[in-house]
Amino acid sequence: MKTIFRSIIVTLFVTLSSVPVLAATGSRQDHSSLVVWGFLGFCALIVIAQLLPAIRSARQAAKVSSAQRAQIDRQ
Repeated sequence: MKTIFRSIIVTLFVTLSSVPVLAATGSRQDHSSLVVWGFLGFCALIVIAQLLPAIRSARQAAKVSSAQRAQIDRQ
């Protein structure tokens, strides 16, 4: 219970400390072009393409593990 309370307090502190930064409009001009956004999108596609097989193999390993555990419990 104490760990949950601490994590809630830390989350609230980080969230509330970032509010003044979000309120400062106009101090930062973003001059990103379509090429930059395209590059970032391509990078995101590469990251997702790397993560999908890892997620699939983790799910498959979990299924195999649960099947083995169920088989052991039956015996």
